[in-house]
Amino acid sequence: MSDIIASMPFLLQGAVITLQVTVLAAIFGTIIGTIFGMGRLSKVPLLRIPSSIYIEFVRGTPLLVQIYIIYFGLPSLGIDLPPFTAAVVALSINAGAYTAEIVRAGIQSISRGQTEAARSLGMTVWQTMRYIILPQAFRNILPALGNEFIALTKESSLVSVIGIAELTRQGQYIISRTFKSFEIYGGVAIVYFVITFTMAQIVNWIEKKVTIK
Repeated sequence: MSDIIASMPFLLQGAVITLQVTVLAAIFGTIIGTIFGMGRLSKVPLLRIPSSIYIEFVRGTPLLVQIYIIYFGLPSLGIDLPPFTAAVVALSINAGAYTAEIVRAGIQSISRGQTEAARSLGMTVWQTMRYIILPQAFRNILPALGNEFIALTKESSLVSVIGIAELTRQGQYIISRTFKSFEIYGGVAIVYFVITFTMAQIVNWIEKKVTIK
């Protein structure tokens, strides 16, 4: 226990990096997912086909491989990203694919009659989506989005392979000096649990607020 307490300041430094990567990836992933989720539902093949390819490819390949492609593969094409940027990009692309399917399901859960009613009132397709469909869809998919962001927090540990000093990497550094693997990884697990548990409570609180409204 004393080893965990002594290591906690360093683990918390890593936790801050973990949260930074996760929050940025969640924001960009939500934007990407909304765009491609709507694209997959489009009747225009030029939008639907690329969206479907992106979603299926990303969901069908390991996140670790995607991180390697972004960080180690892109430099061969002349695109050299810093580790932190590469981590955010990889996680955003990955989260975007899963969020796209969540958004698609949320949009399809809204009665088609509401779309027809909005169009009969003279609203454009974009106005209907912006003011009628998406607000209701996001309310319906909030629990699923919360679970995706919690999963993203845990998956962010994979960016340690490219040298990001996030929570898992900090734990590895400490273990290399102390050789206390069980204690330090136990501390890492505790910090991850506190983060994800807190996020779950926040999501539950927001869900209740939205439901009340």
